[in-house]
Amino acid sequence: MTLRASSGLSLFETRATGGGAPYYTAISLDPSDYMLDRIAFSRGRFAIETAGLQSLAIPIWPEFTRVVEDCRS
Repeated sequence: MTLRASSGLSLFETRATGGGAPYYTAISLDPSDYMLDRIAFSRGRFAIETAGLQSLAIPIWPEFTRVVEDCRS
């Protein structure tokens, strides 16, 4: 999976979350991962790209930055 923000991108290995349909995958990020800063300070949106699936453009809300700060505290 690729997370893409206006200041850069990072590649992550996904893992299945188990269970039946609908199927989900997940990634794990350390609270100090610089990609969280890239997403928080992105210009309005960040993208989630996964091979074989349509890319998603997700808007950034101020709450995201607060959650990142809380996880680091």
